[in-house]
Order: sequence, then structure tokens, then C-alpha cells
Amino acid sequence: MILHEFLSFEFLRVVWWVLLGVLLIGFALTDGFDMGVGALLPFVGKTDVERRVVINTIGPVWEGNQVWFILGGGAIFAAWPPLYAVSFSGFYLAMFAVLAALILRPVGFKYRSKRDSQRWRNNWDWALFVGGAAPALLFGVAVGNVLLGVPFHLTEDLMPMYDGTFYGKFLGLLRPFAILSGVVSLSMLLMHGAAWLTLKTEGMVQIRARNIGTVAGIVAAATYALAGVWLAFGVDGFAMVGEVVTDGPSNPLYNEVSRGGSWLAAYGERPWIAIAPLMGFAGIAMAVRGLREGHEVSTLLWSKLAITGIIASVGLTMFPFVLPSTVDPTSSLSVWDATSSHLTLFVMLVAAVIFMPLIMLYTAWVYKVLWGKVTEEEVTGSSDSVY
Repeated sequence: MILHEFLSFEFLRVVWWVLLGVLLIGFALTDGFDMGVGALLPFVGKTDVERRVVINTIGPVWEGNQVWFILGGGAIFAAWPPLYAVSFSGFYLAMFAVLAALILRPVGFKYRSKRDSQRWRNNWDWALFVGGAAPALLFGVAVGNVLLGVPFHLTEDLMPMYDGTFYGKFLGLLRPFAILSGVVSLSMLLMHGAAWLTLKTEGMVQIRARNIGTVAGIVAAATYALAGVWLAFGVDGFAMVGEVVTDGPSNPLYNEVSRGGSWLAAYGERPWIAIAPLMGFAGIAMAVRGLREGHEVSTLLWSKLAITGIIASVGLTMFPFVLPSTVDPTSSLSVWDATSSHLTLFVMLVAAVIFMPLIMLYTAWVYKVLWGKVTEEEVTGSSDSVY
């Protein structure tokens, strides 16, 4: 018997759904504070030296944090081909905007200190702000659109067809609920960035970060709660109809899907998933408390818990759907019918089991080496500081 047959197709599908969530959460936990710090840069740093301190808190680690983003994209491409095809065809203008914003970050890091002109540096500081704030907002908008459903359908030969207009591929994504989701994401990552700055800086930069992070945390809690109420009463959910085949062919047209009711019906069917939003609210509350009381390590850990809970609540609420269709609900992509083959998922799992622990160990080692605060004296007096 071939080894991969010991692990059922159904089991591997769920495993890769979980792993995709882990990769997305890992990206938000690591590169999330990079984006938050970038968005906070013009507001927590009032002088050139203060802004250099802020930049040097993330300068040595942001590239390593991008690994989670690359792994997430690779996992979608290899494990969820229909999801990759539909999302990249329907969201490509929005994704281009995210990519353009992300490109500003390394360019800003490298070019900001090339000239002594204050105007030159201020312009690059605002570029770094865009490079942090825009992706944080747009990633949330994308999640909101996934919950609302996307206008696509699959042809008989499973070719994805996006039914929105050219301009609708960007402007059509800016629906009220999606914008609210973007605000949740942005405020959440601003809080996370503030928690990171509280840990890595001191003096006025730290004080400003705490003040802004406290407000951001309150906004995150309020908008997250509002999004939950809106999701319960103002957004139609999706549900599988009839007998669901969990180990059948990877054909989204194989299972019948209906639209209607509430996404939050999932909490009646699986009450244990309520742990996710509770983690989100508890994490925000404790992070805000930590920011106000001046705690450092624990504040960052609570912020991480909040992000984990908020992102997990989306996936657990939608399960088993990963991308529902508003045009043809039967074309909706789910865990049970939008994956690669049984063998492909197994081979990928073996690679993940080998390499993900190595990545996590290396990342932990890097953060251990770079542990400690970034001070103004270090930034102005050390040749190792290039930002």
C-alpha cells in the first residue's frame, strides 16, 4: 500500500485548510507589526532621529517576515488551484495595489537616508506609511469580500469566469461591509505595531505608540463587534445542501450549495468555535490594558492572541467554504472540492512537516539575536544602523 493512502483525502483536505490558516496567521503576526509600524511612522516619530529609531526596529526583520506571505501564496497555488485562479483573476487590480504598496517598503528603507534633505526623507517616510497602511487596509477589505461572496462562476469544464466589470475588480470590492472589515484589519495591525514599538523603543516614541495603539485597539474591538452584528443580520451566508461528499473529486460543481440564512449559524452547529472571537476580544482588551499600563512583552503576546482569534473566527465561521460565489452558489469553492489531488496534498504535507519547523526555529533564533531596544544613541552612533 502506498504511504499516502494511510492518510485519507478528507483528512488531508482539512489539514491543508488548517495549514493555510496557520500561514495567514503567521504572516499577520510577523509582517503585521511591520505594516503597523510603517503606518505609525509619521505619527510616533517627530524628528529624523526618532523616525530612524522606528525604522530600525523592523529594518532587520521585515524581509524574514515576508517568508510567511510567500509561503501562503505558494500554498494557495499548489494546494488550492481553483482558489488561486479565481482570486488572482477577480482581485488582480487590488492585488496589484497591494504589491505596489509593499514595494514601497524596501525602496523606502534603502533610499530614505541617501540624502540629508529633510523634504526627501519626509517624502519617503510617507511612502513607508502607504507601504504599511494600504496593505493592512486592503487585506481586510479582501476578507470582507470573501464573506460577502464574489461574483464568479465555473463553466462546465471548470474554467473560472469573473462576472464583475474591469473597474469593478477594484472599485466593486469597496462595499460597505468590506470597508468595515478593512478598518478592523488596519486598526488591529496599528495596535500590533504599537505593541511592537512599546517593546523595542523608549522615551517619547514609546509614549506616542502607546497612546495611538490604545485608541487603535478600542477601534479594533468596536469595529470587530459591529462586523459581527452586521454579519449576523445583514449578510447572507452559504450552506451545503443534501449529502456532502468530503472525499470526492476536486470539482466545485459536485456539491450543491444554497445561499441564505446567516453565517453565524455555524456557532449553533459547532458551539466550540466561539473560542475564536472570544480570543479576539480578550486579546484586544488585554493588549489595550498593557499599552495603558506600560507592559511590554505581555502586550505583544496579547496582541498576537487577538490577531489569531480574529483571523481564526473568519475561517471557522465560513467552514467549509473558502470562496463563495454570489452569481452561482454551486460554483462556490469549499474545503471538500477545491484542492489538489490526494497525492499532491500528501507530498506537500511531508515538505511542510520538514521545512516549517526549520523556518520557525530560524525565525526564533533571529529574534533572540536581535532582542533588545533600539535607542537614539545606537542609531546615531553605530555604523551598523543604515536606515
